[in-house]
Amino acid sequence: MTKKGSLLFLAEKVVVTNHCRSKLMSNFPSVTIAIPAYNEAKHIESVIDGFINQQYPNLCQILVADGGSQDGTQDIVSEISLRDPRVRLIENPHKIQSYALNIMIEEATSDIFLRADAHCDYAPDYIQCCVDELLHSGAINVGGAQCFVADTHFQAGVALASRSFLGNGGAKYRKPGYTGYADTVFLGCFWKEHLVAVGGFREEAVTNQDAELNLRLAQRRSKAIYVSSSIHVWYYPRKSIAGLWLQFFKYGRGRYLTSKRHPGKSPLRTNLPVIAILAILLVSALTTLFLGYHFTLLIAFSIIAIPALESVRITLKYNSTFERVFWRGSKSSYPSFLSRCFYCWLALLIMPLAYASGGFFQMIRHQILRKPGW
Repeated sequence: MTKKGSLLFLAEKVVVTNHCRSKLMSNFPSVTIAIPAYNEAKHIESVIDGFINQQYPNLCQILVADGGSQDGTQDIVSEISLRDPRVRLIENPHKIQSYALNIMIEEATSDIFLRADAHCDYAPDYIQCCVDELLHSGAINVGGAQCFVADTHFQAGVALASRSFLGNGGAKYRKPGYTGYADTVFLGCFWKEHLVAVGGFREEAVTNQDAELNLRLAQRRSKAIYVSSSIHVWYYPRKSIAGLWLQFFKYGRGRYLTSKRHPGKSPLRTNLPVIAILAILLVSALTTLFLGYHFTLLIAFSIIAIPALESVRITLKYNSTFERVFWRGSKSSYPSFLSRCFYCWLALLIMPLAYASGGFFQMIRHQILRKPGW
């Protein structure tokens, strides 16, 4: 073959290859991955590289909206963007997650908007499974169960507590084996056009913005939210008592504001901690008044004993599978059975109490102080 013929052959090959690639891409909806971040230098590179290596054929963008990190997160993202132009760093001056997500919705050029978190591990087929379920379910937003994992003793307790009704309230997106429609979902993979149509996330919502958005999406379509057991994502909870308390305190505040914006639309489970604590306070007051403080002490003991018994039950239930299902730490720091029980008990006390306290705080702020937002 002559040099000219060789060049023509190569040119034709490139045209055919590009045509085939274009045809292949048209069979896969385009995807933008959106990651809000703040001081995530330890995790952000592995999360981004994990998505790049998933080999989804029509991944167009990986956007990282950074809220002013001081630990080098921005430098890491900028460096990755030099080797892969699909990765972009976006500034989030407001340092609020909902604001970051709305910025990324505006910047997204794809059919699908896939929200991700830097505190998670994702299955190698995460993008493909999300897209498949979005196409097959007819939903607007899909996701997998929020499966808690741990690399510290305290996280181990929180992870176990997440499998108890006292820790999850029966939420469908907390059940790893559940597949079907739900009221909300962890993270989310959305058709972008619907996000734009409902105005994106409420920027005044510091927490619970995902559940609030899903309530608005459900107004557009009765079966809008879908949870699939084929979508796998693993979440690392807070590593300290203070961190867990603050997180659930904010959840309680956010849920109260959501319930006020959408009266009668929130699922019953979101009000159970508040109802339970109000009932305990009422019963305690009545028993002290009519029966004496001894019965009040019995109630107080029950509040401590019931989560303790539940922590033993749940730890026993997952004892043989804990290392495989939950543990991501080193073998040398593997938590003992008693350690898991103790921290599970703490988590079962903290999560509903902090959540209810946040709800009460926001109710006082709203009803008495007349301050509608945060």
